[in-house]
Amino acid sequence: MGVKENTLSILQELTNNASKIEDTQAETFIRQIKAAKHIFLSGAGRSGIAIQAFANRLMHLGFSVSIVGEISSPHSHEGDLLIICSGSGETGSLKSLAAKASNSGVDVALITMKQDSTIAKLASAVLVLPGTTKDDNERDEDSFSQPMGSAFEQLAFLSFDAIILTLMDQMNETSDSMFKRHADFE
Repeated sequence: MGVKENTLSILQELTNNASKIEDTQAETFIRQIKAAKHIFLSGAGRSGIAIQAFANRLMHLGFSVSIVGEISSPHSHEGDLLIICSGSGETGSLKSLAAKASNSGVDVALITMKQDSTIAKLASAVLVLPGTTKDDNERDEDSFSQPMGSAFEQLAFLSFDAIILTLMDQMNETSDSMFKRHADFE
């Protein structure tokens, strides 16, 4: 297959997966964002890159956010929210982080493929995005699927943007109002 055909196949896979997202899960996730005093975000690998982009857009909307592990990240408090992006919901460092947050009275929200994962059991909001984890070795040779969790990471990025668009509508924000919060030291 060439690049064009692969790109079209990727888009079809993402369209099929996106059609299975449950709006009620997304609505719960959005309510938690709006209620949080401060939002911490974390993910590992490519999922971590997607969640950093989400943190950036949440900041553009005026939310108080930080990426876990950054030196300027503040101390957590009850009423804060930790958002984790993990396809498997079983990444060791993220499981420890979720447990610590839960024990500290910080709400946990998870974007994952695994509704019954360890982190999902600690979370008060779980948004399931269909896909195949990097550990899933079963690929149906008769149908197209990307390797190693790529579809999850791509759909996470798109779903984060869809959440931002929903929040923009709910908060009466525009690209112009958000741009006023965009970094000017770059």
